[in-house]
Amino acid sequence: MSKKNVVSAEQHAVSRKDMTKAQWTWHEIKRNKVAYLMVAPFMILFLMFTVVPVIMSILLSFTSFNMLQWPKFIFLDNYIRLFLDDDIFILAIKNTLIFAAVTGPTSYFMSLFVAWFINELSPRVRAVVTLIFYAPSISGSVYLIWGTLFSDDAYGWVNGFLLNLGIIDSPVLWFHDKRYVMGLCIIVALWTSLGTAFLSFIAGLQGIPKSYYEAAAVDGIRNRWQELWYVTLPTMKPQLMFGAVLAITGSFGFGGVVTALAGFPSVEYAAWTITHHLEDYGGQRWEVGYASAIAVVLFAMMMGANLLIHRMLAKVGQ
Repeated sequence: MSKKNVVSAEQHAVSRKDMTKAQWTWHEIKRNKVAYLMVAPFMILFLMFTVVPVIMSILLSFTSFNMLQWPKFIFLDNYIRLFLDDDIFILAIKNTLIFAAVTGPTSYFMSLFVAWFINELSPRVRAVVTLIFYAPSISGSVYLIWGTLFSDDAYGWVNGFLLNLGIIDSPVLWFHDKRYVMGLCIIVALWTSLGTAFLSFIAGLQGIPKSYYEAAAVDGIRNRWQELWYVTLPTMKPQLMFGAVLAITGSFGFGGVVTALAGFPSVEYAAWTITHHLEDYGGQRWEVGYASAIAVVLFAMMMGANLLIHRMLAKVGQ
């Protein structure tokens, strides 16, 4: 380090000691004002459309509010009603946890290992295969395809096939039979789960220098699984965390798939989730205070799952 840089660093340390924490913060903001101006548009939008709605939802969850009259403070009545007097909400929690426990980890590891497999292909083949796997997550025709496959009448492909084989005597009401609706919705959700997280994993794998693997081979790494655990996964931890957040968000916000295939509500609430309950009370009954309490419970569940995944990913490669 040059003498000029040493003097500058010493002056910087002295000035830091002479300032309060607030003064130092303001000094750093002024010194890096260009950087703050660059991130200001994102931060403003983030505050307006993420932070403020969350805070408002928490506040409204302690009120009775119908969008027409001023909110009436009722403290914990909404939460007491949710957990002690709303049997459909308890069922929604059960279904949501089942969906999240199955689709979340399965879609996450499926995205990771498919991306790992695709990364070994040549660039041209990789581009085509990536498109094939990614297409279902952005195609609106997925629900039409699955709806046709499992149509309730004899013209449905699955029903027609089973009838021809003599396995069934009459068409099965696949998406209107509580025995099948949850399993089918989970399958469709997994079919469409190779989305943004899948692409981020491919990008993370492409960004790992080959020299890391060469150095690992010198240090004693002998097979692909050891490479994956000690080199690949630790190097792409940001992508792993990003993919985990998307997987958790998608698994808890599962309602869209069910509504598209099984209707609103599903038969005997067999696939009724927290997002359905939220949509019912917030968008149809206009019980905004009660809907806000539902949203807060869902937010707390998602935050807890995110913290758990963050701790688990911190151990990767150790």
